[in-house]
Amino acid sequence: MITVSNLAIQFGKRVLFSDVNLKFTAGNCYGIIGANGAGKSTLIRMLSGDLDPTRGNIQFGAGERLSVLKQNHFEFDEFTVLETVMMGHTELWKVKEEKDAIYLKEDFSDADGIRASELEDKFSEMNGWNAESEAASLLSGLGIKEDLHYQLMKELSGMEKVRVLLARALFGKPDNLLLDEPTNDLDVDTVMWLENYLANYENTVLVVSHDRHFLDAVSTHTVDIDFGKVQLFSGNYSFWYESSQLALRQQQNQNKKADEKRKELEEFIRRFSANVAKSKQATSRKKMLEKLNVEEIQPSTRKYPGIIFTPDRDPGNMVLEIAGLSKTAEDGTVLFKDVNFNVEKNDKIIFLSRDPRAMTAFFEIINDHDKDHQGTYNWGITITHAYLPLDNSEFFNTDLNLVEWLGQFSTDTTESFIRGYLGKMLFAGEEIFKKASVLSGGEKMRCMISRMMLRNANVMILDSPANHLDLESIQAFNNTLVNFKGNVLMASHDREFIQTVCNRIIELTPNGIIDKQMDYDDYVTSEDIKAIRERMYK
Repeated sequence: MITVSNLAIQFGKRVLFSDVNLKFTAGNCYGIIGANGAGKSTLIRMLSGDLDPTRGNIQFGAGERLSVLKQNHFEFDEFTVLETVMMGHTELWKVKEEKDAIYLKEDFSDADGIRASELEDKFSEMNGWNAESEAASLLSGLGIKEDLHYQLMKELSGMEKVRVLLARALFGKPDNLLLDEPTNDLDVDTVMWLENYLANYENTVLVVSHDRHFLDAVSTHTVDIDFGKVQLFSGNYSFWYESSQLALRQQQNQNKKADEKRKELEEFIRRFSANVAKSKQATSRKKMLEKLNVEEIQPSTRKYPGIIFTPDRDPGNMVLEIAGLSKTAEDGTVLFKDVNFNVEKNDKIIFLSRDPRAMTAFFEIINDHDKDHQGTYNWGITITHAYLPLDNSEFFNTDLNLVEWLGQFSTDTTESFIRGYLGKMLFAGEEIFKKASVLSGGEKMRCMISRMMLRNANVMILDSPANHLDLESIQAFNNTLVNFKGNVLMASHDREFIQTVCNRIIELTPNGIIDKQMDYDDYVTSEDIKAIRERMYK
């Protein structure tokens, strides 16, 4: 249990939030949401003790242990993988080290024997004799094979280290668990494993994530940081978002009577609860169903960007033909080979691969940016396409301000016209004269989306569209693509994006493609598909 009393934090004159009074209890998972810069990671840092609050205090239950997901990939380079995981239980590791040091003594005394006996009792009480097997089990669940368990951390890749540090945080089932973006760099299978693990976790969990599917699968409550306030609501992210939007519509409808509004909210809760009960993640959400109530539903003060794609014309029947396309990376790795397919009218395709370079290479080829490939591609004569690349850094190596920057991509360069597009993406006032070169990652993405909007294209090519965006921008982008009348070709780690937008799956492999028109959740859980994938990557 974690109790937060009168908590406040400010940097100079800027107050992030104040007067925060919350209690986080065992058996619940709290999803922390808020715009970029609202203070999500700051709250986690204060709870973990890495940052002192301006005022207020934080208390943990007596004798309870806290574990935090570390982000420093080099902190444990001189330790083995198994040691790094077991060090996550600090007290257990100290007992083990002291015990082992005593047994290594050449002049072992009676006092050493007594102390060793005391430490053995402590070690046993903390289930120390099963520590190594528990650590190994966590590592295996997170995709770290046994042959890596005794290697030094410095010998692992960055993505492997991410998994080990996550196992370290989970090790020993701490009473209080703080996770900041735990799904970063995890593949779909590992994220699903983590969802199931946390769904059955009996202690207190706080998690910051931009992955809406993950938040929905694990969260029983939502902690909303918005405009200097930190508020706690029952329910997961989808419940918070949908109910706050409903409450906002009701607030704007002055003619609807109070009792009618209440009935509408109660009906929403009933329908939401029924959907949860039927869902695949039902077991992870049961705890939140009983606590949903009308009084907690409030309009959100969030601002959502106005992402609007308006194609100049509908795509014709011939969209894109791919014939014999192959690509090898600079290190000699075959990213995909002999790829053949046609994009049909109304297709919204998610592209997958175990090697994320494959999707980026494919998109660069069909946008005519990469000539070093085999095979051909051919766009239909009715098609105009807009591209959101994975790496947009080259677009921002400039001293232009935002009005000038966006004006490069528009036939109408009047300030009022450009201001309108920047305004839709929440750039207001003097912000529009900010230099493009000093933008944050999220601001750059919003500028790139503005650029796409100006294209009036009927095909959207999106390489990781949720990268760097806050939840508000991700939600707005997602809603727009669901209703987009053209084609979408996309690579993404955002499962909700994929599940709600895409109707076709193409997986690029070194031995051809897997091409299915099916539900994405069914694709990633199907044993038949899993067997096909294993064959294709051999």
